[in-house]
Amino acid sequence: MKKFLFDLFPLILFFLAYKFADIYVATSVAIIAGIAQFAWLKIRGKAIEATHWINLTVILLFGGATLFFHNDAFIKWKPTVLYWVFGAILLGGRLIFRRNLIRHVLGTQIEMPPEVWDRLNLSWAGFFVVSGALNLYVAFSGHYTEAQWVNFKVFGLMALLLVFVVIQSIWLSRYMKEEIAQAQPVPGSAPSPSSAAAEPKESR
Repeated sequence: MKKFLFDLFPLILFFLAYKFADIYVATSVAIIAGIAQFAWLKIRGKAIEATHWINLTVILLFGGATLFFHNDAFIKWKPTVLYWVFGAILLGGRLIFRRNLIRHVLGTQIEMPPEVWDRLNLSWAGFFVVSGALNLYVAFSGHYTEAQWVNFKVFGLMALLLVFVVIQSIWLSRYMKEEIAQAQPVPGSAPSPSSAAAEPKESR
């Protein structure tokens, strides 16, 4: 939970700054918060994950362009670029390097057939692509105000992520139950050689 809130730190400050000022002040605050977050990890000797590097790079590039050109279109593109980068990494890792990155992260926690891992990897990539497209629609379709886009960026995308995670968890629970069932001995079956060897022998 602490890590989740820590990762949301720049986003929360962006939202609060926007409510009290404007999009440019909020962008400046988000940049400073991102740098401070990164510096905190370095000072504390914490592991800096790839997502931290990607987040910082994207906010510096698109936030910096927003302030330099005084054009809020750049910061509105930022969530889309971030999500599409994540989606491209997942797809590229599987198609080009033959490596399932989702399995690399979760493979020690759950056992699943390779084809299921591929579906999971593809579903996450699809989620990022669709979320990025939704962000562009809300930001540039003309049907929503800037304030509504900010609310969607902070709460809408987060709600979509939480719903997606819940659905994924329900789907994955089926494989977790199968794994537990396979690990449990069948009643009345003979004990395995290893378990029989571990049982204490009766004294004669």
